[in-house]
Amino acid sequence: MVCCGLTTIDVTQVVEHVPGPDEKVVARSLAVEVGGPAANAARTAAALGSPTTLVTALGAGGLADLARAELAAAGVTVLDLADDGDPPVSTVLVTRGTGERAVVSTNAVGRRVAAPPPDVLDGAGALLVDGHLLGAQVSLASSARAGGTAVILDGGSWKDGLEALLAHVDLAVLSADLVPPGVTSTAGTPDDDAVLAAVARLGPALVARSHGGGPVAVLHAGARTKLSVPAVEVVDTLGAGDVLHGATAAALAAGEPWLDALAAGVTVANRSVQHPGALGWAAAAARTSADRPAGSG
Repeated sequence: MVCCGLTTIDVTQVVEHVPGPDEKVVARSLAVEVGGPAANAARTAAALGSPTTLVTALGAGGLADLARAELAAAGVTVLDLADDGDPPVSTVLVTRGTGERAVVSTNAVGRRVAAPPPDVLDGAGALLVDGHLLGAQVSLASSARAGGTAVILDGGSWKDGLEALLAHVDLAVLSADLVPPGVTSTAGTPDDDAVLAAVARLGPALVARSHGGGPVAVLHAGARTKLSVPAVEVVDTLGAGDVLHGATAAALAAGEPWLDALAAGVTVANRSVQHPGALGWAAAAARTSADRPAGSG
């Protein structure tokens, strides 16, 4: 499968609480690692055994080298569309008691990148896009749709020009933060029906909207349904949405029907919040596998 979009360097600190104005707090832990919606989705798919290529913008700086090394270690093949600079940086504060996160970040808006070669999609069972590097994504999504490759959108938030990409998307999996222009609600928060219908009118045949630990609302072929999310002890929500999208895309690439692929993504994302970091669940699974006696099944 192919993921196209944003890679960041995440500086993550676990704190007892997010500091207020002029307040200083001491972090309980610190991690500096690769992140970003497309990069985390690619790492998720690779951890699930799906051969994965990430089309992104890294550049030639020290942070780009760090990201490139981590992605290679995760089994992700990288196609870099940038020839200079560094990937954006995100500063993440995770509240220890709840797993909630606060994020301050830059993004790839305005960064010049090369056009992706069309043969990057050869043999791909699915294409994931995240709304960043929009020009490159529209080009790839158009080619994927024409070639019969499923296109899934990681819709974290509404971005200018996103409607051009949605015209080539089969499945749009949205966060609760994505609200299309013109969608309003008397209660102040647009409801699922309004958001799902507005996005579906722009092209996708299946639109879903996640709500953290709440049910995932789905609109597919005119029918509305919900996928339940089992209650678990939450350790860290960082990257859970990216895991949802990456696991869904991996299931699509393996030939799963759309709704089954989404359900598989929900299962993996629910597992991810029980571990620290976006890929903590994968490391835990690897340790369990390594500790299992040979021949135990």
